[in-house]
Amino acid sequence: QLQLVESGGGLVQPGGSLRLSCAASGRTLNYYNIGWFRQAPGKEREGISCISKSGDVGSVLDSVKGRFTISRDNAENTMYLEMNSLKPEDTAVYYCAADPFPRSASVCDLRVDEYAYWGQGTQVTVSS
Repeated sequence: QLQLVESGGGLVQPGGSLRLSCAASGRTLNYYNIGWFRQAPGKEREGISCISKSGDVGSVLDSVKGRFTISRDNAENTMYLEMNSLKPEDTAVYYCAADPFPRSASVCDLRVDEYAYWGQGTQVTVSS
């Protein structure tokens, strides 16, 4: 059974940076399509970015393009989300997730219901 644990969230000023980590155990991440999601208070969970089993980066949420970067370290069995130029509207709980039955090994998507394994989430607050 795959287990995911996020870390790296916190309080940061607008314009600042954070790097979120998602450590996996139980299985290796490259068996899955993987992704980062977030959920702000009163809003639905939304997909940010994903990486396919083959390592290809898939869709990226328009509002974070050019600011957020997803990556995966197979040796560490960990995925990351590098977040730069943070804005107050980025405030949310951030989740990593894995899709155990991807429709494609080379193409990932950001549909929440495709992902069966989820971390517990880490809070990111952007405020001065």
